[in-house]
Amino acid sequence: MEQLNSSAATFNISSTPGDPSPASWASIKLVSVVVVSICFLLGVPGNIAVIILKPNWQHLSSLSQSLMLNLAISDLICLLPLPLWIYTFVKGWTLGLVACKLLAYLMYCSLYSSLLTVTVLSVQRYLQVVHLQKIFDRVGKRRLLVLLWLVTMILSIPALVVRHVIKDQHGTDCHFLYSSQSQQVAVMLTETLTGFVAISVVAFSYMGLHRKVNQAAFFNNPQTNRLVTSIIVTFFVLWMPYHITNVLGVAAISLKNERFLKFCMNSWYTVSALVFVISSLNPLLYAFASKNMCTVCQESTY
Repeated sequence: MEQLNSSAATFNISSTPGDPSPASWASIKLVSVVVVSICFLLGVPGNIAVIILKPNWQHLSSLSQSLMLNLAISDLICLLPLPLWIYTFVKGWTLGLVACKLLAYLMYCSLYSSLLTVTVLSVQRYLQVVHLQKIFDRVGKRRLLVLLWLVTMILSIPALVVRHVIKDQHGTDCHFLYSSQSQQVAVMLTETLTGFVAISVVAFSYMGLHRKVNQAAFFNNPQTNRLVTSIIVTFFVLWMPYHITNVLGVAAISLKNERFLKFCMNSWYTVSALVFVISSLNPLLYAFASKNMCTVCQESTY
């Protein structure tokens, strides 16, 4: 989910006149580093607090609690390696190819897990509230989480295949290196299709919930209502720019428009940083949605 690179493309985008100047490249780095650093400082302690304190979870079903916990764990896994990414982004990648691939794979696994967890949570709420069905028992819940992580690991495989250590005019970094434009487009479309399907499912589920909101026992608690609504809105607003940029990138490759592709490349740094904002905002949403957070904190100290 970073800069686009292609070694065997019809045109070589790494040496075109559209490359950013040293000053603009420094600005891109500065913005990305600042955003990601804030995400780490807010998100790591926030997600740890959510995992330990489980704020306002007494109003949630067993499956919802498991999904919320999985979401917090996924966000934490995503955020913990950020200082290493920041250091290598500024100083250059010196950890070798294996570390490059494994850390990229871990990052993708955590992001996909977060994406799919919110999607499954919305579907579970839709079925429970609109159709008054509890479709998962304890065994089903475990199987669901195993299936979720299995799908996550499969979707993250491209990170192992196309991530390489690359040296260019900006230094050495761990980036994508595609063998062809076809591979490049295939990877980007897979990411985008997965994202749009997830966003569509979430939107459909919560539009259905909105129509039943006054009849649903789950939403009798306004704190929980604000919590889930905030998570979904944040999910939509912060994921969409990344997927839209992917679509524009595919269009630029198809049209062989180098200037347009350079614009997309530079945009990827900003929109990728927004994806990490989701992982840092989720625990804050838990805390702000629960008026009983202080009580929970006090009880946990005894």
